[in-house]
Amino acid sequence: MTSTTRRSVLAGAALAASFAVAPAFAQAPTEIELFFPVPVDGQLARDMTALIKEFNEKNPAIKATPVYTGSYDETLIKTRAAMKAGKPPAAVIMSANFLLDLKIEGEIQKLDDLIKTDGRTNEAYMGQFFRALHGNAVLDRSVYGVPFHNSTPLLYVNAEHFKEAGLDPEKLPSNWEELAAAAKKLTRREGDRVTRWGIIAPSNYDYGGWILQALTQSNGGQWFNVDYGGEVYYDSPSMLGALTFWSDLVAKHKVHPAGVQAGGAVSTAFLSGQASMVLLSTGSLTHIRTNAKFPYKVAFVPRNVKNEVPIGGASLVIPTGVEGERRKAAWTLINWMTSPEKSGWWSRATGYFAPNMAAYELPEMKEFIARNPDAGIAVSQLAYAKPWFATYKTVPVRKAIEDELQAVLSGKKRPKEALVSAQKTADEIMKPYVEQTALKLPTQ
Repeated sequence: MTSTTRRSVLAGAALAASFAVAPAFAQAPTEIELFFPVPVDGQLARDMTALIKEFNEKNPAIKATPVYTGSYDETLIKTRAAMKAGKPPAAVIMSANFLLDLKIEGEIQKLDDLIKTDGRTNEAYMGQFFRALHGNAVLDRSVYGVPFHNSTPLLYVNAEHFKEAGLDPEKLPSNWEELAAAAKKLTRREGDRVTRWGIIAPSNYDYGGWILQALTQSNGGQWFNVDYGGEVYYDSPSMLGALTFWSDLVAKHKVHPAGVQAGGAVSTAFLSGQASMVLLSTGSLTHIRTNAKFPYKVAFVPRNVKNEVPIGGASLVIPTGVEGERRKAAWTLINWMTSPEKSGWWSRATGYFAPNMAAYELPEMKEFIARNPDAGIAVSQLAYAKPWFATYKTVPVRKAIEDELQAVLSGKKRPKEALVSAQKTADEIMKPYVEQTALKLPTQ
């Protein structure tokens, strides 16, 4: 073989080798965005960054970017804006009670075909998640959302304050009468100035409606028709009792501050010793556990008629307009984030309970619950949980009652007057949907 021939053979071999490895370098990863909110106290943004970093390392064919989008309401607004601009995020951690409205508006996708491609039925797929979560994820037998982090309201109690007031921290209030009585003993005053409140509950937008729903359900009522998105039951005896009880804590018993109380301010008041009891999300557990300088306890939301609370938290959804490789990548991300291992990790990091039941069978989760029984109380309350408020135009319909709640707690309206006004406003908002559904009758 001549030197020229030899050089030609070597050059050909090198060229062939370059073609053999080229596809691995030429195939750029599928880039996707994940919109995520931070609706409660804590370090959720930091934890999400760590979670997605691990996902990208283990899935090099995908590059996911987490995008912080504010509150649940703000996340809905930003998702819709991105869709309108023709740039929908591949996946969104969406407030679970927004899914019905998004379905009605055609803004999220069914996940049925993705589940089927994985060789599973909808029933088998959803069977891995707590039954209480299905009502805000499965609509008309189709899966529209995958539960990611979920919560219920809890009663948090300062155990030291209980002992000081002659109360037993091992016997926490289980009903409204006991709650009001304990709050009276726990409240401290210096003249006309309150130095410590017996109880505080958040009443800002989104949080306030959720807490009022919890009180209404524990009073035997329902906020809305769980089978139809055009009906709410604001002007009802059960809600009147719930709103009056909250109002009485402020105006009659004077154990709860007047006016609007933001969720962050409520947790701060509890941690600083300015409130002895608070109603907050299970999603605040890690924040309270990490920052409380005193022993605390948690308990079910006290009942009047029965134990029942609404589900809270969020599901992972894929917006309309996400297609092809981005849709497949989003589905890979969703299943990874909701696996038992990652569901458990997120629960331990944040305080939200893990929606995937298998997470609680893992050794690390059993050890965690043994060390932190407060997390176990949150899971136990799931047996008494029902779907979160969800209708057509969920946010404005919810704000119709929250405006009135805030007016009542500020001393501007009486409960009955407020509920009549809220019902009227909500009915007007839902009217277009109602006229196209329940009131759309045959003309012949």
